[in-house]
Amino acid sequence: MDLGSVIKKNRKLRGLTQSEFAENCGITQTYLSQIEGNHKEPNLSTLKLISDNLELPLPILFFLSMTEDDVQQDKRQAFQIISPSMKSLVNEFFSV
Repeated sequence: MDLGSVIKKNRKLRGLTQSEFAENCGITQTYLSQIEGNHKEPNLSTLKLISDNLELPLPILFFLSMTEDDVQQDKRQAFQIISPSMKSLVNEFFSV
C-alpha cells in the first residue's frame, strides 16, 4: 500500500504545504512528512482526519493506495488489467 504518496499527491493538488495540511489535520508537519514518506502508519482516526481534509472518502483513499503487493497472487493479473482504468475513473469522479 502506497498511502503516503497518495496523500502527498492529493495535498499538493489542493495547493497545500505540509505545514498547512498538517495544521488542518491537527498533526505535526514532521508526522505528516513521515506518513507521506511511508515511514509511519497513521492510526484510523488520523487517516479519517486526513481523508476528510482531502475531501476523499476513506475507502477511496485506501483504494487509490493499493498496489499489486496488496492483492492475492492469484488475482494480480486481474488487478493489473482493471486497476489503471478504475483508478482513472475514481480520480476523475473525485477531481483528484
